[in-house]
Amino acid sequence: MRNPELQANIAVSGPARIDTLDSLREHLQWAVELEHATLPPYLCALYSLEPERNPEAVEVVGGVFVEEMLHLVLAANLLNAVGGRPRLDMPEMLPPHPRRLPHSDLELALLPFGPQALEMFLTLERPAPPGAPPEGDGYETIGQFYDAIEQGLRHLCEELGEREVFGGDPARQVSGSHFRHTAGRLFAVQDLESALKALEEIVEEGEGTARGEVWDGDQDVFHPDRDEVAHYYRFQELKLGRRYRRGDTPVSGPTGEPLSVNLTGAVRPMRPNPRLSDHAPGSAIRTAQEEFNRTYCTLLSQLEQAFNGEPQALGAAVGTMYAVKSQAEALMAMPDEDGATAGPTFDYVPPESRS
Repeated sequence: MRNPELQANIAVSGPARIDTLDSLREHLQWAVELEHATLPPYLCALYSLEPERNPEAVEVVGGVFVEEMLHLVLAANLLNAVGGRPRLDMPEMLPPHPRRLPHSDLELALLPFGPQALEMFLTLERPAPPGAPPEGDGYETIGQFYDAIEQGLRHLCEELGEREVFGGDPARQVSGSHFRHTAGRLFAVQDLESALKALEEIVEEGEGTARGEVWDGDQDVFHPDRDEVAHYYRFQELKLGRRYRRGDTPVSGPTGEPLSVNLTGAVRPMRPNPRLSDHAPGSAIRTAQEEFNRTYCTLLSQLEQAFNGEPQALGAAVGTMYAVKSQAEALMAMPDEDGATAGPTFDYVPPESRS
C-alpha cells in the first residue's frame, strides 16, 4: 500500500477517527463529493485549450480529467461496498465558484488554462509530505484524507470483521465492463483487499507511488513506450516545459525531452468564475449558460443512477458528456466583456427545471 507507516500511525494516534460504519459511509460520500469537485475546474481548463495549437496541454489535462472520472467511480464503488448510497444529484455538489474542496481549505476556481490554473492544479494534487498524519477532515492533502479512510477501514475490519463492513449489494458495483479506460484500473470493491487497491489507485494516480517516485505505476496511454507520470508531476511537466524520464525524482525535476506548451496563448480567454448574474435573463450568453447547467445536472443524475443499481446508465452519461463538451466550447466562443469569452457556471438546476 502507498503508506507503509499507516499501521504505526494507528498505534500512536489511538482510536481511528472513522470508528463507526456510519462515519465511514459519511467520509466515503465526502470522497465522492471531493472527486466530483475537481471536474468543473479541469473541464474549464481543458475546453479553453485550442487543440490544434496546444496538443500537449490537451493531452495532459484531458488525461487527468478522465482519471478523475475513474476516481469518482471508484469512490462510489467503495461507498456501495460498505452499504452506502452515493449521492451526486443535489445542490451541495455545485456551490458557486470560487469554492473550497469539500472539508478542506483547498480552493477551486473556474479558470482558463494558464499559469494560474496550473498552480491551482499543483496545489490540489500535491503529494502528502513524508510521515504526514491521516486527516479525515480539514485535510491538507488529498492523500492524507484517503489515508484516514484507509485507517478507518482497517480499524473497522479488525473490530467488526470484513463481512460486517463490506455488506453492500455487489450488483451496485461498476466494473471495467461498464467503464473503459486504458491506463487506470476500474474494478469492483468487495472486501478489504480490493478496497485498499481502490484507494491506492486513486492516490497513486494523483501523487505517485509509495517510494516517492513521479510515476503512477501505469503505462502512458498516449506513449506506450513510457511509464505514466502521476497527476502532480504531469502538471510540473507543463509548468517547466520538459518531460520526466527514467531516473528523475521529485527533487531532480524533469530532465527529459522538451514539452511544447503555450501557457499564455492558444487558449480561449474564458472569463474566470463566470456567473449567471453577469448577464441579463434572456441574453444569448445567459441562455447558453442555463442550457449547459441543465445538461450538466442531467449528467449528475445519470451518474447517480449508475452508482445506485443501474450501471448501464453510464452509457447515457457518456453521451451527455459529449453534449457538455460541445456546449462548453460554444460558450467559450462567445465574446464577453473586456476581451474575454463566456464560460460555464456549473449552477445546480432542480430536476423539474431541466426539460
